[in-house]
Amino acid sequence: MGGRNSALLAESICDWWSLAGVDALVGDEPAGWLVAPPANDAAATKPKALRASEPELPPLPAVLQRPEAPEVVENKGPVIFPDDWGDFQQWLATGDDVPGSQWDARRVLPIGAPGAALMLLTAWPEIDDQQSGALFSGAAGKLLDAMLAAIGTTRAESYVASLAITRPAGGRCDSRDAAELDRLLWHHLRLARPERLLLIGSDIVRMAAASELPDTRGKLLEINQDGGKVAAVAVAHPTMLLARPAQKAAAWDSLKLFNRGR
Repeated sequence: MGGRNSALLAESICDWWSLAGVDALVGDEPAGWLVAPPANDAAATKPKALRASEPELPPLPAVLQRPEAPEVVENKGPVIFPDDWGDFQQWLATGDDVPGSQWDARRVLPIGAPGAALMLLTAWPEIDDQQSGALFSGAAGKLLDAMLAAIGTTRAESYVASLAITRPAGGRCDSRDAAELDRLLWHHLRLARPERLLLIGSDIVRMAAASELPDTRGKLLEINQDGGKVAAVAVAHPTMLLARPAQKAAAWDSLKLFNRGR
């Protein structure tokens, strides 16, 4: 192969590549063949002054943004309960770290003085109690007053308290809250120093006596407290007795153990 035809063919090919924009066999500068070429972005080739005048794109929706690393919550340790009776009552009324105060803004506080002959203790206020701001309000309170009269005493002669000063949603708390309330229970009893203890409602019976309410019927319980023992009995909450009058007999079987005339 050769001659004039070959020369014409070579010249034709060179002309074609020249028309295509290729004027050299290789570039004058070394090229990185494995480096990705820059994006074909028209905005990137604009002068900075022009790009700065353009409006910024709106931020991505929250669901599409990268979540921030969660903050590490410092473990503050167990709550320190005041040892003085006056400080303790004030803390129940205003303290931010009172166990059970996180459930509702309306606090229902104890009534009475330490060392009362009888302490009435329930787990937490009922819905009516939180609305009225006092424990055992309404029809349930009237029934409780009748029960106390039957054993020769009154609420005015007693110390009336709930373990938690607000009511949890649905009347139930989780295991973490229950653990803090358990600590508060024994501290509260130590400061109150009751002669006798009336546990009202199945929840507080479970917490203080580690028993189910039906198993305590007609039994005098002994609650260990600060090296001593406090005589206690357990009854259903008056709200439950109003809803299920048949349970009043079981409540009387336990309550009459505190009857002054027995």
